[in-house]
Amino acid sequence: EVQLVESGGCLVQPGGSLRLSCAASGFTFSTYAMYWVRQAPGKGLEWISYINTGGASTYYADSVKGRFTISRDNAKNTVNLQMNNLKPEDTARYYCRVNAYWGQGTQVTVSS
Repeated sequence: EVQLVESGGCLVQPGGSLRLSCAASGFTFSTYAMYWVRQAPGKGLEWISYINTGGASTYYADSVKGRFTISRDNAKNTVNLQMNNLKPEDTARYYCRVNAYWGQGTQVTVSS
């Protein structure tokens, strides 16, 4: 059974940083690309980042480029999202995704 468990979300002030993690199990993690997606209140899903199987290739949505960094540890079956210089518009529930599977998400709120 595929399981994705996100963690690390919390309330943070504008300009602050957070590191989200996603622990994966139930599949051969190192052979799948991974994604981070978010959903802000009252809005649709927004794809924000991708990392390939080996971690050498990454892509970011324009809204987060230069502020967020995706990484993965294939030995630990985890994918991470380092988020710097957070803005109120980054407030959303953040999900990691592999193929058609999603975790339960972790809430990030950016507010003073």
